[in-house]
Order: sequence, then C-alpha cells, then structure tokens
Amino acid sequence: MRSADLLQFNLRLLLRQRFRTLMSLLAMAVGVAAVLLLTGLGEGARQFVLNEFSLLGRDVLIMLPGRKETTGGIPPLTGEGTRDITLEDVQALNRLPAIQRVAPLIVGNAQTHAGGRSRELLTLGTSTLFFDLRDLGVRQGQVLPDIPLDLAAPVCILGAGAKRELFAQQAALGQWLRIGDRRFRVIGILDDRGESFGMDMRNAILIPVASAQQIFNTRGMFRVFLQHQPGSSLDRARQEVLALMRQRHGGEEDVTLVTQDALLGAFDDILRLLTLGVAAIAAISLLVAGILIMNITLISVSQRTREIGLLKAMGASARTVRILFISEALQLALLGSLLGALAGYGLLALGHWFFPLLPFVVSPWALGAAFGIAITTAVLFAWLPASRAAAMPPVLALHGQAR
Repeated sequence: MRSADLLQFNLRLLLRQRFRTLMSLLAMAVGVAAVLLLTGLGEGARQFVLNEFSLLGRDVLIMLPGRKETTGGIPPLTGEGTRDITLEDVQALNRLPAIQRVAPLIVGNAQTHAGGRSRELLTLGTSTLFFDLRDLGVRQGQVLPDIPLDLAAPVCILGAGAKRELFAQQAALGQWLRIGDRRFRVIGILDDRGESFGMDMRNAILIPVASAQQIFNTRGMFRVFLQHQPGSSLDRARQEVLALMRQRHGGEEDVTLVTQDALLGAFDDILRLLTLGVAAIAAISLLVAGILIMNITLISVSQRTREIGLLKAMGASARTVRILFISEALQLALLGSLLGALAGYGLLALGHWFFPLLPFVVSPWALGAAFGIAITTAVLFAWLPASRAAAMPPVLALHGQAR
C-alpha cells in the first residue's frame, strides 16, 4: 500500500471515529503540553536566577559574616561567626590596592509611615556604589548621595511598589516619610526591576547604611560587595581581603567570600536537575497516553475483524496489516503532539505576558524529547494489538472470529 493511500485511509478512519480520536488526541496533547510547560517554567527560573547573579559581573566578591566550610556543594548563603563585619571594616577594605569599590548592605523590615498610610517594607541600608554594582537605576530623582559611610543622612529611595503603597498617585519626590522613629525625605524612585537576590526591590526602601544601623540597632553588615581593580586578578583581591579581615579580627578568618562563578555554577546545576526532574514527571503522562492508544487500538482490532479478514483474503500480508494499525497510532501521536506543542507554547507565552521578568523558554531538547517519547510510546503500545491483527487467519477473521 502506498504511503499516500495509507495516510488517506487512516484519516478517513480517524474522522469516522470522532470521539475516540478526540480522546486520543487530547491525552497525547496534554502529555506533550505538560512536558513543554514544566520544562519552560524550570528553564525560565534557571535563566532568571543566572541573569540576576550575572548582573554582579565576574569581578565582584560577596562577603558574608562568619566562616563556613563547604565540600563542593552550593556556597553558603549564611555564615556562623563571632564577630560582625563593621563599617570600619568596610572602610578599611576600600583602601586595599586590589579593591576598586566596596558596597555594604544591611537588610531588615521596618514599619514605614507616610500621609496616614502605614506599611511594613523591606529596608536596605547601603551606599551609592551599590547601585552601580547591582545595575540599579532610578526612573525619577537621584540615587543615594556619595557621602561618608558613617553619616546617617535622612534621605531614601523608594521602589515603584513602595511608592504606590505609601503615596498612591501623588508625587513622592521631596515628600517626607517615617521609617521606625526617624524621618526621611524621598529623593528618588527606583526602576521597576522586580526581584534581586531574592529581595523584592519594587517594595523596598533604600537608605544610607549608617541610617539603617540606627533603625535596626545593629553594627554588623548583612553582606559586603567588593569589586576588584581592573587588571588585578580576582585571586589576589580575595587574598588581600582575607588577610585584612584576619588582621582586623584578631588573626581569625571569620568571614566567607563567595564569587559569582561559584554561585552561578551551583545554582545552574541544581536548577538544571530540577528542570529534568519535573520534565520526567510530566513525561509519565505520555505513558498514560500510550496505554490509552493501546486500548483504543485493541478495540479497533476487535471492531475491524472482518475488514482485516477481507484485506488478508485479497492478498494483504501480515506486515501490511501491522503497518496499517501502527501508522494509525503514529498519526494520532503526531497530531496530538502538534496540538500539545501549540498549547504548551501558547501557555508559556501567556505566562510571559503576565510575568514579563521571567524568560519562559523551551530548550530544543525538551521539544524533541516530548515528540520522541510521544511517538515511541504510541508505536510501542500499538505494536501488540497490531501484531494480533496481523496474526489473524483470513477465514476466521471474515466470520468475525479472532481465532
């Protein structure tokens, strides 16, 4: 039988059994769409995290208070130490020959009041250099002023969400608000950047680091970002920083330095494994679709027993009969996979429209794997019913008997 005749024959059969065809297509489409959707979500989350860390650049070190040893896993995000990283430490680090910029960071939640509204907002104490290191910009006003780190200036920068929460549609620049028991004047509104390092910058307030020390009654830094001088190696900068901290902390190395490459590598491995895991879970639905196709093919064989007998009586070989049923399952798998791919990409596009900061993307391997699994399961599960049809004796089949 020619391929064109086989295709036309199967299409007529599928259109004649509309409900059965629809159920098969739906099962296969759901499986393929689930693989693409979960893979796209996982890959989008991975790229989003990697993009966030890559904003630091390869010449930036992150210092954490406390010393914690690792054994090849993810670098520590918290430390265990007996001594804080103080503003004096930060100022000393800024004088190192291998260091170009140092930006301290204090993080906390503080009750904020403005114009009769009260909200608990994420409050970041830092310096003007933090904006350059984290690629932060303002859409109105200016960034934090370039002042000594120990000067508690009463100025602040609002995230776009924090501005709406506190001032609604009113102009915020030049207005005063109260954070804790201290008053601050709004001098800038952040660009709508979304999350950064797990912190929602849209609902954040940035103030000078000395002001944050007073509000949260703390001396220690949450993090310190260090950028080494152009032309100086990262290893040299790392050694100088650790040597200085040992000198200032009584000979004890009680800080942890994390590089961007270490963070990127660890998160990349973890998120890639998670993406593969959820894709494998979604692929199970394709096995369910294959079982459905097998059951439908068995029913088709039992309903078309006389047709099979007629074909064999007219000289059709067992191979031709087998190909007839397997090609039917293959067409169902292909059509269902195409519908599933359209649905999967459509849902990912819709998700990106609602959450534009997340890059919902599907890797070519995921699309190929979804189609490959769908086609393979359809052929494998249809093989048994097709072989059963091919083995029918012509005379018995013409009388409607399988054996």
